[in-house]
Amino acid sequence: MSAAASSSTIDELLGTRQVVPSILAADYARLGEQLGEVLAAGARVMHVDVMDGHFVPPITIGATIVDAIREQVHDAGGILDVHLMVEQPENHIDAFAEAGADIVSIHPEATPHAHRVLQSIREAGCRAGLVLNPSTPVDVVSEVVESLDLVLCMSVNPGYGGQSFIPASVDKLARLRQRLPAELPLEVDGGINERTIPESVSVGATLLVAGSAIFGADDPAEAFRRLQAAI
Repeated sequence: MSAAASSSTIDELLGTRQVVPSILAADYARLGEQLGEVLAAGARVMHVDVMDGHFVPPITIGATIVDAIREQVHDAGGILDVHLMVEQPENHIDAFAEAGADIVSIHPEATPHAHRVLQSIREAGCRAGLVLNPSTPVDVVSEVVESLDLVLCMSVNPGYGGQSFIPASVDKLARLRQRLPAELPLEVDGGINERTIPESVSVGATLLVAGSAIFGADDPAEAFRRLQAAI
């Protein structure tokens, strides 16, 4: 099978409101099993947090894990949403594209050439996303909007799961929605749960990344269904 999902599948999923499970919070000894549970419950966009120990303190996973889960996710009609919290992301685009990433998102602070990196992501066959930290101004998207397929607003400081939603993120999401084309997906990540989903959706968020709220639950599938219902 091909490394990435079909363009039509990606377009369809990015055009809907979705809860996006983040495997950062999964039990890696049972990763395939837990993925199967949430996919069976209807999850179709799977979030992969990649951290290098430099841009953010922790070290997590790399392209090998994306390659290991791509068949399971793609065969279920899903896509892989890779969030690179790494310095010099330009050095890793090809590896993640070859591993099966469908979306690759980068932080503008991680490279001096964000525009060039976004173009290289598209050239590698993936959709390109830009990630805004809590302190990153929303105006940064205006300079590269024609190179974007997605914007991700961090509603916590990146690096660790289980943090609480920063209340000011609601206003930031609203300001981002005003600056972006109506069809451009707006993703939010951090402290997403049944309380923060409705307020995030009300100001324009369309993809809602949830980690511990899903995989920290006794029944990840049921947790996913509850969160999706909150949309």
